[in-house]
Amino acid sequence: MGREHIEDLVAKEVEKIIAGSDLELVDIEYVRERNWYLRVFIDKKGGVDLEDCQSVSEKLSKVLDEKDPIGDNYLLEVSSPGLDRVLKKEKDFIRYQGRTVDIHFFKPYDGTKLIVADLVEKNGDTLKVQYKDHLEELPMKEISQIRLHIDF
Repeated sequence: MGREHIEDLVAKEVEKIIAGSDLELVDIEYVRERNWYLRVFIDKKGGVDLEDCQSVSEKLSKVLDEKDPIGDNYLLEVSSPGLDRVLKKEKDFIRYQGRTVDIHFFKPYDGTKLIVADLVEKNGDTLKVQYKDHLEELPMKEISQIRLHIDF
């Protein structure tokens, strides 16, 4: 079973588990580092706490043990997406309009592979940002990742 298929299957199970709660599924990652990791990122208004993560982890673990859809040994992690969360879904771009983001490019843009700009909107295959005192429209196909910016 392929990585994307596993992520889709797990996403469906997590959606069932959190249905009717104030939790939302942010992302699923099934990745091989030293070991295989199945990472589930959840969030809610005001942020998730340890009990939220533990509850989802226990329920999901039980479902995955029963269905046994993953042939490899893996470690299950359920957590918050963090303060510097990656923006992927359309609703992420709507929710965080006006916020400062870190935009990582596949190839240098304006001489660099990372710019910090204010998110205006995502419109299909284009990301509109306020960058260096003017509006820029960036093609999504040139962007490798968009994260919320953290100022320390």
